[in-house]
Order: sequence, then structure tokens, then C-alpha cells
Amino acid sequence: MEGYTIVKADNVKDYYEGTDVPGEFRSLTEALGCEQLAASLIRVPPHSDFEQSTGHYHDEIEEVYIIAKGTLTMRFGAEVVEVPAGSAVRVAPKTPRSHRNEGDETVEMWALSRQLDHEDAHKIDNFWEASGKAKQHR
Repeated sequence: MEGYTIVKADNVKDYYEGTDVPGEFRSLTEALGCEQLAASLIRVPPHSDFEQSTGHYHDEIEEVYIIAKGTLTMRFGAEVVEVPAGSAVRVAPKTPRSHRNEGDETVEMWALSRQLDHEDAHKIDNFWEASGKAKQHR
């Protein structure tokens, strides 16, 4: 039967493999053959400042983050919150955001959004102070 695709996330390329960025970033969009949605699996190891004090925002994209494992520390604008496993977070376009794992357990997070035919992400340098617990440094 056509009309569906099943992909094992760990079989999809990890874009952070071989870089100094901690954790994993696996975009499943192409592997799934998605036409409208973008889907990514992000794993953040314990005590990792994933974006290393930077942040980002999108002009048009609304994102949903689903925390499947661990507790993620997230910053939205000036607000910092702890988001535990079993939570979903919606982030509106233009909202500055970042995240890190300050805990002892790997965080597993799924990011979902609509696809665009152009790039709309903007990096924000020095968005927040790098985590003092982070094992890596920028």
C-alpha cells in the first residue's frame, strides 16, 4: 500500500556527527518524503549547551517541540523555563529561542514545523550566558 513511510530515526544522517556540536540532529523530512511538514530528532547529552550561548528565531515558521525524554532548559525571549519529558512546546514565529540540557540524562526532543521553500532562520549571538555546567565551550 502506498501513502505512508516508516523511518527509523537512528538510520537517518546525524548532521552533528564529526562536528564539535554536542548531541545529534537528525532531519527526517527527506527520508519520510514529507511534502508539507519538517520533522527532526534532536538529542542533547547531559550538561550540554546545545547552541553554545546562541539562539535563533524564524521569520515565518511556527515550531512545535515535543520533549520525549529528560528535562530541557529552554529560553524564549527573556524567559527561561524547565520543560520535562511528556511536554509539548509551541513557539511562534519571531520568538527568540534556545535550549540546553543542564541535567544528568540525555534529552530527546522532536521538532516539527511546516516546510518552506526558503530559509527563514536567524542566529542570535550571545543570546544568553553559556551554561556553567556545559562540558563544551564555544
